[in-house]
Amino acid sequence: MGLLRTLLLFLVTWAGTALAQAPPAGGHLEHIRSSGVLRVCIWPDYYSITFRNPKSGELSGIDEMLSTAFAKDLGVKVSYVDSSFPTFIADLLADRCDVAMFGVGMLPERAAKVRFSQPYLRSDIYAVTTRTHPSIKSWDDIDRPGRVVAVQAGTFMEPVMRSRLQQADMVLIRPPATREKEVQSGRADVFMTDYPYSRRVVDSFDWARVMPPEKPVFPLSYAYAVAPGDEPWLARVNQFVADVKRDGRLLAAARAHKLEPIVLLE
Repeated sequence: MGLLRTLLLFLVTWAGTALAQAPPAGGHLEHIRSSGVLRVCIWPDYYSITFRNPKSGELSGIDEMLSTAFAKDLGVKVSYVDSSFPTFIADLLADRCDVAMFGVGMLPERAAKVRFSQPYLRSDIYAVTTRTHPSIKSWDDIDRPGRVVAVQAGTFMEPVMRSRLQQADMVLIRPPATREKEVQSGRADVFMTDYPYSRRVVDSFDWARVMPPEKPVFPLSYAYAVAPGDEPWLARVNQFVADVKRDGRLLAAARAHKLEPIVLLE
């Protein structure tokens, strides 16, 4: 009985996983055209990428512009599904959205579960501390005994910094806590982010100092992500990426949100 029960549990789990990863009947393209809606997963707190203004509720960023353009190319409307780096894979596999469009870093562990488009941005890691911090003046001052480094949970900075830090302590930040408050309060000495989010720091916080990497730390390409098992849909997403690179829409969107230094046009 024990072996039979184990086998049944395995089959139920396997069937559930397979069902979650199966594309809609006829594929995403047919579903999008028949419903008239492109469902786009976003992280709405990603400055310059997909940022929802807390006062107006309006969404802005490079991927707000490009997802709107993609929906127009498909002849449909766009509908946004709030997601995050820790949850977007589950959202894609459960068919809560057709595509994740919010600068998703192409990490190998993510690529094992979802399919990535061709990349369109590439960023390294940036450090943010206070202008008045008494001892952090450069990247060499970060990995020291007693230092506390804040990292947003689920971002690519989490595994990178976990492997790199030898002496400093790393703390993972989850909402409603923020990396900015941890550093401003003194609970953390520094937080790690990428180029797009560092623009929010520059634009919003006069107490903060952004430290670009003095040498490459972990340059990572960003792309759009879709659930596996639907090659025509992945091909259509890749066609869109190629189109906006060629016709200037990607560069125009990057310039509009001060992301030109990290845009990939080839």
